Amino acid sequence: MIKEIEMPEVMECSVQQCAYNTRQMCHARAVTMGDAHGHLCDTMFAPGKHTQRKENAGVGACRAMMCAYNEDFECQADGICVSMDGGLALCRTFCEE
Repeated sequence: MIKEIEMPEVMECSVQQCAYNTRQMCHARAVTMGDAHGHLCDTMFAPGKHTQRKENAGVGACRAMMCAYNEDFECQADGICVSMDGGLALCRTFCEE
């Protein structure tokens, strides 16, 4: 079964080390962001190279409990940007409540 749902889009990803990154864009089907303590991209992984999809990723789940955009574990932002900081891929759209 194929479901069509609306999700915030990953508008930009500068994490070149991630297998899903091609030309500053994320091409995973959907990403999971955050945990109870932060706003890291839980989908990021370095080994290998993903076969590029044409579509950009959406935010499938948000576990960043302290983010103002998190509503019932779903991101309500219009879109997000992801970048590296201290060796971690982080959501730059994160806005602490």
